[in-house]
Amino acid sequence: MEERKIHIGSMIKHELRAQGRSVAWLSRTICLERSTIYKLFDRDNIDIKLLAHISILLNHDFFADISEKMFEGGSKMSTKTVPKCQQIHYPG
Repeated sequence: MEERKIHIGSMIKHELRAQGRSVAWLSRTICLERSTIYKLFDRDNIDIKLLAHISILLNHDFFADISEKMFEGGSKMSTKTVPKCQQIHYPG
């Protein structure tokens, strides 16, 4: 199975700019330092609760975006296409 590259930090940054919102606005609204927001933009994964909060604030469903990217071309994952044991790397 080919791994699809999804960079959630870039997706958030793109949507924030598309809406004409500033890093300062997101920082104030989500109660995080601006430097933390900039670091968030560099991350390819974030906590699911934080992503849900940002999705609500920006009124944008990042979960749908991720799902769409994972299943590009309309293919659905089945147990026949998934290896029995797949190593997943979690940030440490």
